[in-house]
Amino acid sequence: MSASTDFDILMIGHFAKDRLVVDGKAESASGGAVFYGGVAVRRLGVRVAVATRLHPEDFPRLDEFRDEGVEIFATPAPATTGIENIYNSADMERRICRPLAFAGAFRAQDIPNVSAKAYLIVPLVAGEVDLALLKQIAARGPVGMDVQGFVRVREGNELVFKQWPDMHEGLAHITYLKVDKAEAELLTGETDLARAARKLAAYGPREIVLTQSSGVTVYADGKTYQAPFTPRNLSGRTGRGDTCFGTYVAKRLSLSPEEACRWAGAVTTLKQEKPGPWRGSPADVEALLRSRV
Repeated sequence: MSASTDFDILMIGHFAKDRLVVDGKAESASGGAVFYGGVAVRRLGVRVAVATRLHPEDFPRLDEFRDEGVEIFATPAPATTGIENIYNSADMERRICRPLAFAGAFRAQDIPNVSAKAYLIVPLVAGEVDLALLKQIAARGPVGMDVQGFVRVREGNELVFKQWPDMHEGLAHITYLKVDKAEAELLTGETDLARAARKLAAYGPREIVLTQSSGVTVYADGKTYQAPFTPRNLSGRTGRGDTCFGTYVAKRLSLSPEEACRWAGAVTTLKQEKPGPWRGSPADVEALLRSRV
C-alpha cells in the first residue's frame, strides 16, 4: 500500500488473544480495542486501518479484519497480547482481568506511513505506546486516545491501575480522550463526571468521552451531552468501551458532538447484546435512535 493512501481512521494498538471465563467456563476469543473498535467503525462505512503487533502464528486471526474490509499493518512480535476476563453471569458488569502475554512496545517503524483524518491510539495496557511515539503520531493529525492503555499496568499476574506519569504533557497532544468512570476518578480525584471532564479538558483534549455502565457522557466545547446504554442483555459486555469510542470518533468526522454521542450510545447498546464485535448496520442504529425520540 502506497504512502499516499488515505483512511478516515488509523487505529493503533495490540490485537489480543483473550481468554473469556463466564461462570467457570473458558473460551479463547479475539480481542483488543483495535478489534472491537475497528470492526464497528468499518460497519459504519468508515475507511479504517489498524496497526498492530502479534506473534506470527496468530496472523491468521487477522483475516477476520480483512473479511470486514479493515486494512491491516501487522508487525511480528515475540508474543500476542492476551488478557483473561473472568465474569459471573449474574453480574456481567464486573470482571477480573489478568494479563496472559504482551506483544511489546510499538516502535516508530511499526506505524504505517499513511494519512488519516484521525489517529486512534488504543492500547490495552501501559507500555504499548510511549510519550515520544504519541507526540510523533499527534504531529500527523488529530489524535484520539483511550487512557486505559496508559494507566492499566501489568504487575506480575495482575493488572492494576496507576497514575500516568506523563499525563500533563501527553494530554496536551490529544483531541479526543476516552476514559471510564473509574479512570476519570483516578486521574482527577473527582467522582462527579462533569467535574472530572472539565479537569481533564483543562490539560488540552478538545473532547472527553466518558463511559460507565449506564451510558456515555461527552464533554465538548464547554457543553455536556449524554446517551444511554439500554441493552436487553449483557452477553456482549467485553469490548463495550472500545466500541463506544470508535463509534464516537467515526461519527465526529461528519456529525456534531451531540449527534456522535447519540450514535455511540446506540451502537454500544446493540453491541452489548451479542458477544464479539458489533456487526450490525447503520439502519439498525437509526431504528434504535428513532425509537428513543
